[in-house]
Amino acid sequence: MKRFRFPLRPVGVLRAHRELQARQALAAALGLVAQADAKVAAVRARAAELERSISEGRGTGFRADLQVSFLQNYRRERGAEVEAVRLADLARIEAAKRRQEAIVANRNLKIVTRLEDKARAAHRTEMLRAEQSEIDERAASAAARQTPRL
Repeated sequence: MKRFRFPLRPVGVLRAHRELQARQALAAALGLVAQADAKVAAVRARAAELERSISEGRGTGFRADLQVSFLQNYRRERGAEVEAVRLADLARIEAAKRRQEAIVANRNLKIVTRLEDKARAAHRTEMLRAEQSEIDERAASAAARQTPRL
């Protein structure tokens, strides 16, 4: 029985490696998205706390120096929120690119895998056919030896 040999095996190995790298890059990008979302949530929580402190400060009396300070802090927090949201959006865009690359790499790997499966099936069929013809040949020769000659 001949041993199966797939000539595109090196291509399959390379594509499997690329697919693994693409999945790892996607995982890293999704981690960055999670970090960016956590940062946005933290900045929004700080801004909400500042808003509560400003509204509580207005109930006691008006002090212009405190109001200027509150307004500067509020603007700074909103600017930080805008920047955090921008970075989170960039992280999502990068994750989408990485996801697309992972999908393409997976498709390329599946192509080679399907080709190998088809080649294995064809090889198996051919080997079974060869074995059957050998069995038939032996049976025919055994039958020919057992038949009495006249």
